[in-house]
Amino acid sequence: MPDSDSPDFTPRDPDMPDDALGLGLDLPPVAQSPVAQPPTAPVPSGGAAYRVLARKYRPQTFAELIGQDAMVQTLGNAIKRDRLAHAFLMTGVRGVGKTSTARLIAKALNCIGTDGQGGPTIDPCGNCEPCVAIAEGRHIDVIEMDAASHTGVDDVREIIEAVRYSAVSARYKIYIIDEVHMLSKNAFNALLKTLEEPPGHVKFLFATTEVNKVPITVLSRCQRFDLKRIPTEELSAHFAEISAKEAVAAEAEALTLIAQAAEGSVRDGLSILDQAIAHADMEVDGQVTAAQVRDMLGLSDRGAIRRLFGLILIGDAQAMLAEAKNQYNLGVEPLAMFAGLLSEVHRLTLAKVGAPRDGALDAEAAAVVEDHADRLSFPVLHRLWQLLLKGQEEVARASVPLDAADMALLRVVHAATLPDPGELAKMIGEGAFTAPPSASAPTAQAVPPTANVQSLMPANFQALLERLARDGFVGLEMTLRDVMRIVDYAPPYLAYQLAGPVAPSFVAELRDALAKVTGTRWDVEERAGEAQPSLLEQEQAAAEADKRIILESPLVKAAFAAFPEAELLDSDENDMKWSKSA
Repeated sequence: MPDSDSPDFTPRDPDMPDDALGLGLDLPPVAQSPVAQPPTAPVPSGGAAYRVLARKYRPQTFAELIGQDAMVQTLGNAIKRDRLAHAFLMTGVRGVGKTSTARLIAKALNCIGTDGQGGPTIDPCGNCEPCVAIAEGRHIDVIEMDAASHTGVDDVREIIEAVRYSAVSARYKIYIIDEVHMLSKNAFNALLKTLEEPPGHVKFLFATTEVNKVPITVLSRCQRFDLKRIPTEELSAHFAEISAKEAVAAEAEALTLIAQAAEGSVRDGLSILDQAIAHADMEVDGQVTAAQVRDMLGLSDRGAIRRLFGLILIGDAQAMLAEAKNQYNLGVEPLAMFAGLLSEVHRLTLAKVGAPRDGALDAEAAAVVEDHADRLSFPVLHRLWQLLLKGQEEVARASVPLDAADMALLRVVHAATLPDPGELAKMIGEGAFTAPPSASAPTAQAVPPTANVQSLMPANFQALLERLARDGFVGLEMTLRDVMRIVDYAPPYLAYQLAGPVAPSFVAELRDALAKVTGTRWDVEERAGEAQPSLLEQEQAAAEADKRIILESPLVKAAFAAFPEAELLDSDENDMKWSKSA
């Protein structure tokens, strides 16, 4: 049988059955089928793969690194004075430039200039071989390691063994370890000695988002830089520059919304801007608009938030729930709605203390903010903040967020206008609350309203009923007169007990009526405790007292003695005539 080197050797067909080998059978020739080729990836029409903005505009110089001026100045001075630390630790939230800073430091330390004679500089040229190789991530002496996937002692041992050898072509051998807090405890311990006394040609650059997880023994051996979140205004300006470079028109408000959503992270903001450009309507010249950004991110329109906040302040529960439902239908999540309301309260509080005006507000919105800030006291603003914050927590935990949002907003409506504990204590101390009148008195308890609504609210329950009747709520006024026993009357708060049956919708109708006649949402509740008789009961008690006085008079007693079967009739029935039974 010929071997594989023989010219007569024919490789076995993979489809030939084993029992046909070497048996001299006449087998049909094997059909030659073309080899299936793997599908090729589509090539973009531009001829090159698209690079996302976060990679395309990664800082290549310290001048392009925004928001970290203090760190750049410190590094620049250290390079000029030749006081370079052997280990640097960059910490901060995601996307503020930790890894980019580490690469920039590597370039700054290894740059040789365009003439090949340069030394370490805070302004690397970006054109020499070390700068180009480091920027492209291929320099043999700049080693990047992701500690999230290299966490063990063996990975650190490789570093310890390699640091003994000098750099191949660069001035310094540099180790960039990203997410260094992911190293194991044993790996950190193994690195300590080398980190404390490394060879002069080695520099360590660490980056982490959770510096609290890095052992203090490591922190003490590093020069630490805390990279700050980028302010919204600076991010917005940065995005405007990038939009101009990309030849994309974008509204200033849209860029501000993107900057706010980025929460101080350049990378997050550029990713959102990338998405917004793709989302932009091509029929409107591809312009990035604020409305499109809100729709894309599920954000609430600031104008809609101010409308909702205004309805909360005036206590219009029905309109408030309708506005909240409308925003939900437009795609605004309940959590985002509460975040917007909290932001509005925060903005009002800052405006009240005289902080600079929010540059993202137009003149009309700024006027609304100033008006609300003037009318709302600090206790009310703080109470609104606490109520909304509690509501946001409940919405986040709820299985049905919209229902939880409705309940939380209703609680805000009914509790926001109540006096705070300090105000209540002051009112009690000043004797603002008086004891209720005797049961035979024909009027309800007179309790002065709170100071901020004293000139607007009815002075007592009787006056409130008169206003209800005058404004067309006659049926409700008659019901209140007949069955409501007052426990506490302190506008806009009303506590009561019932002396008779009422309709299921009684409380809702009462709250709506009170809001319409007084302009303020009332907190109405049925409560235990000492209560006054209803006005009808008071009138009946007064009539009974008058009747007893008449019956106790000597003349009437003599009349009843003379006519034992006589009755004393009420005046409204028969002018208190005497009637003798048959």
